Amino acid sequence: MTKSVQTRIENEIKSMKRGSILFPSNFDDIGNVEVVKKSLLRLENKKFLVRLAHGIYLYPKQDKLLGVLCPTIEEIAVAIAERDKARIIPTGTTALNKLGLSTQIPMNIVFLTDGAPRSIVVGKRTVKFKRTSPKNLAVKGEITSLIIQALKEIGKDNVTAEQLEKIKRHLEKEKQEIIEHDAKLAPVWISKIMKNN
Repeated sequence: MTKSVQTRIENEIKSMKRGSILFPSNFDDIGNVEVVKKSLLRLENKKFLVRLAHGIYLYPKQDKLLGVLCPTIEEIAVAIAERDKARIIPTGTTALNKLGLSTQIPMNIVFLTDGAPRSIVVGKRTVKFKRTSPKNLAVKGEITSLIIQALKEIGKDNVTAEQLEKIKRHLEKEKQEIIEHDAKLAPVWISKIMKNN
């Protein structure tokens, strides 16, 4: 019984792209959760899969020099959000880093979400999903949502002219109607910065 489930899971994974992030719930239609978990564990022992964190597996992509290419912590967070049908927005240092406003790479990444709040340990790093109000997730633009979160992290009185210049350059890539829509959802001082680009 378990053997055939394992074979079916293995065959299904083979049809996926290398580098895919998998969860036991991907195989709900093949067997019950316990059998699926045991099968994934066996596939990990066979080195067919790599376990990224509890209940999160990788169908590894190999590089001749680097070995297994692991996904970024953000790619893992996005995969979890897709599985949970939740929306997420990176906050704090992550938002600053993505916009080039900080070179600091955060060890612990925090995402605002409308899904379940939780923390997931991946290697030495932690992904934290923090529940937030729908208003924070109502922003439409990827750039504008990063800008709002980055500015909140910097704080009203700490924004430098250089940071404002970088933010302005990012806003030039965003559609005007998206900026106007998202500015209404931001704190007043951030809204002013967004509208003055």
